[in-house]
Amino acid sequence: MAESRESRTLHWLDPDSRGVLPLNGFHIPRSLMKTLRSSRFTVTADEDFPGTIAACAAQRSNRPETWINHEIETLFVELYRLGFAHSVESWEDGKLVGGLYGAALGGVFFGESMFSTATDASKIALAHLVARLRLGGYKLLDTQFITTHLARFGAIEVPRGTYHTMLAEAVEVQARFPLRPDAAALLREFEAMRKEVP
Repeated sequence: MAESRESRTLHWLDPDSRGVLPLNGFHIPRSLMKTLRSSRFTVTADEDFPGTIAACAAQRSNRPETWINHEIETLFVELYRLGFAHSVESWEDGKLVGGLYGAALGGVFFGESMFSTATDASKIALAHLVARLRLGGYKLLDTQFITTHLARFGAIEVPRGTYHTMLAEAVEVQARFPLRPDAAALLREFEAMRKEVP
């Protein structure tokens, strides 16, 4: 991460506690499930990675600064071109209104950032990410830190040593990021998540 958008320095962090979102413990609130079943948003993966990371890096009134500097943006676009980074996008009336991006390695997805300019757009993208990771055989969703937003969906903190063990095991898994899963398969995953964590 960087100190600011214009910073030229990158920092690698290994905190005492790490945020993870258990793939078998993702909570979908009833209201969000209703939106997932509706046709309000069109959700895609890797359709506009550059646009998604640029939107995540954009300054907003409630967040005047970002940790995504120009070098991080450039590096992640290259990782995307090489197949190691992915985005999930929420579209409304043909406009990109929410999404997220991260890096994938083995059975681990490292969630980097998300954005939303429409109510529920980033939540929908997150639910679609989790469903895709489950379908693709992933074992670990690293959220780096815990926010109140992520905690609502079941994100937890684990000690550094525990995280390192989880990471070492998950990175050996051969997972596949599903870009265009069957709509029925996604709905089955959403329904299963609702049953796992009502």
